[in-house]
Parts: sequence; C-alpha cells; structure tokens
Amino acid sequence: MKAEIIAVGTELLLGEVVNTNTTYIANQLAHIGINVYHQHVVGDNDKRLENAIYQGLLVSDMVILTGGLGPTQDDITKEAAARVLDESLIIDKVSHQRIEEYFQQLGVPMSENNFKQSLYISNGEAIQNEMGLAVGCWYEYHNKILVLLPGPPRECEAMMDSLIPRLKEKTSMSLVSETLHFFCITESELANQLDDIIQQQTNPTIGTYAKGNEVTVRLTARAQTENEAKTMIYPLKKQIINRLDNYYYGSGDKLTLMSCLVELFKKRGKTLTAAESLTCGLFQAKIGEVPGASAVFSGGYVTYSPASKKSLGVPETIIEKYGVVSEACAKAMAEAAKIQAKVDYAVSFTGVAGPEPLEGHMVGDFWIGIAGPYETNAFLLHYPYRDREFIRESAVYAGEVALYRQLIKDSGR
Repeated sequence: MKAEIIAVGTELLLGEVVNTNTTYIANQLAHIGINVYHQHVVGDNDKRLENAIYQGLLVSDMVILTGGLGPTQDDITKEAAARVLDESLIIDKVSHQRIEEYFQQLGVPMSENNFKQSLYISNGEAIQNEMGLAVGCWYEYHNKILVLLPGPPRECEAMMDSLIPRLKEKTSMSLVSETLHFFCITESELANQLDDIIQQQTNPTIGTYAKGNEVTVRLTARAQTENEAKTMIYPLKKQIINRLDNYYYGSGDKLTLMSCLVELFKKRGKTLTAAESLTCGLFQAKIGEVPGASAVFSGGYVTYSPASKKSLGVPETIIEKYGVVSEACAKAMAEAAKIQAKVDYAVSFTGVAGPEPLEGHMVGDFWIGIAGPYETNAFLLHYPYRDREFIRESAVYAGEVALYRQLIKDSGR
C-alpha cells in the first residue's frame, strides 16, 4: 500500500511550528508495513489544498491529512476534502455534545463556530478525538482511503494510535523495527565497526543515525507476520550488541538514557540528587520528565553563584584556592549535595557555558562530579562549540553517562 501525508497550515510553511506530526505518522505507518512515498506541506489556501488532495488520491492508495480541523476560518481541510470527494459535511452528534459539555464545564461563553469542529465528511466515518474537540474522519471508496487528523501533536498522535489496528488490516505485510541506543561513540565509528554487517544487509535492514549526543541503530524487518519479523531481527540485534557492548545501553523507540538511568537506580535500590551550576537545573528538569523518577530522586540544588555553592556546603577555601570551575569544586558540590539530601549518589555540574571565558577556562570547559557510596570522582570535558544550549545539554548527557557507568561499576564491587 502506498501512502501520502499532507500537513496543512501556513504556520508550518513559515517555520513558526515544527512539523512533528508527519514524522510521527510516517513512523507509525512504517511499523505496520505501509510505505510513505510522498509528504507535502500545504498552506491555508483552498485551491492549493484541493489540488494536493486530488493529486494524492490519484497516485497513492491512502492520503492522510493532519491539521486544519479547528473552528476558525483558516481551518479549511474538511471543506477542501469534501469538495474533492463531491460530498457534504455533516454533524457528528457525539462530538457536538462533547463540545457543548466542554464549554459548560469550563464556565466560559461558547461561540457557534466551535461546532465546526464536530463536522465530518458525509459517507465517511467520524473519528472521536479523545484529546481535543475536533473530530477526525475516515473516508473509503474505490480502494482509496482518505484520513483526516487534527493538527495539535497530542491529538494527532492519539488519534493515529487509535487507527493502527484498522490500518494493519489494509496491508498483507508486517514491518517491525527496533531501535538500539549507544553512547560515547560517533556515528562514523559505529558504522565502521559494523561495516561488514551493514554490507550484507538485505532483510532486516540496518540504519544508523546521529541523534543529539548519541547514536541509534534502527533494525527493520519485513515479513508476513509480526512474530516472523521479530524473529528475523533478534539474531542481528544480538550480533550488534555483542560487538558494541561497551557503548550499548538499551533498545526502544521512546527510550532515553535518563529513563534508562532511573530504571537502573530503581533496580539497584539507590537514590540520587544533583547540584547544578553550569546547567542551572537542566539535569533536574530532564529527570522530572521520566515517569516514576520520584522513586529515586526527591530533589536537588541549583548553585549558580559562589555564594549559593557555599550555602550548599562547599568550603570557601576551595572556591578561593581553585575557583568554581575546578575538580575540587565539582567534587565538593557533589559531596555536599549527597550529605544534604541523604542519598546514595550525587552528580554535580560546574563550568563555562559562555559567552565569555571564566577563571581562565574556555567556553565549553566543564567538570562533572560524582559522589557515591565508595568514592568521589570528577571529570573534565570540553565541547568546542560556542552554542550555550548545546554545551548545557551536552553536560547533562555526559552526567547521565558518568552516573550510569559509576552505578554499573559499583554494582560489581
């Protein structure tokens, strides 16, 4: 089955909004063996959108539109699709009632144009929006399928997920993918170490990708059934992990090193805190994104100034003698945080995010301290890029790597 995705919205063309919906939809379709041959972004223009829908249905078996289902005049997707299909728009009673109840519960006046969100294409099927108000639509005729999804990513993803079982019925093949995550290795080096395996790939296939501060390997197999495809992937996955074991930390599309770190702390029954200068709370914000992080992390410290470092418990003599960007300060911050929070491990960050050098250190120089049950260590790293956010993000990731390795090391004592 050939699919096409059309994202609707002038804001996408202007770069005001990042088009994450197309990526998500394409990824979900790939998982079930539906090939996406074309992707388009069309602004809020009736004629151009009608032409895109018409051309899409000519060359593709399925066209999925996302965006333009809202209540305003520039939300034109349903109207344009209905004209191409020579259909009218009708009210979905369930959605209509939900809209009324929503504004009643909110306690604010509702304008009549909100009911536009309850319209769908006649002779099609309304798709309920569990995350918002705009109803979606499934329209099928002459072996062609047109699907309308809302634009807000949270709503689009939830509605797309609800359609996966139905979409699976439309393809005779199953496509299964698995993503392997690696740290502390470049994409070029990883590809070099896997070169002989990559050269032999047919089915499953191997794709390598640089993603932030890590590298991912995507394994994809096509087979008649999902179980058969998974069976094809397993030996290849095992072979790659065995070869790159020192860099591998886990697999899964939504896995992150931070989520993996939290799970590792849970399994070991250990607790964690952080003292942040350079990163100014970014590590704590990242760990807060992981569900269940409170089981291992009860809180931390932002010690951006020398005075706040002293308040944490860093001796004034250390700051005066070695400075805040130093091994001694990083160790002292981690040890003080560990004592204050009464935890098993503490990580600290101190360095130069820029734009100017500090204490004779270049922008991109930073120290990470790790205080654990057995020892305290500190590591000096340097990132030559002058982008402030890149340096802070990289420092947090390096801290995650250092904690992961320290916990693995201590577990073997």
